Amino acid sequence: MKMNSKMSDSTYIAGTCNIGQKEIRRRQFVAGVGLFFSAISLLTMISTSAPRGARLGIFIPLMVAAVGYVQSRSKFCLAYGFAGTFNFGKLGDLSRVSDASDKAADRATALKILGKSFMLALIATVVVIALPF
Repeated sequence: MKMNSKMSDSTYIAGTCNIGQKEIRRRQFVAGVGLFFSAISLLTMISTSAPRGARLGIFIPLMVAAVGYVQSRSKFCLAYGFAGTFNFGKLGDLSRVSDASDKAADRATALKILGKSFMLALIATVVVIALPF
């Protein structure tokens, strides 16, 4: 069943949507911070001709960027999914998920988001390691 995007922006849907617009903006900010630190790390590695092994360190800021990006696009917070909470109000104003099957659906989605984020960060890290500098 397809939900319209307006509804999913303001309504908890187990395994699908657990954050509202303010929380989504927070995830977008996190993605931007991760991207900024990834770019600074890459520029530093290039300017210092960092050895390939040292380039593995870029995985951390890339993972931050990927987690923020995937969460914002998914309208789903993986930490809230693991904790059994959701938020569509003020930042930090959490509500509890009471239904066990809803909690299970949220945890499954949180694991998927973590997996997607890991793969994005891993692919980008492999690219940085392969760069000829």
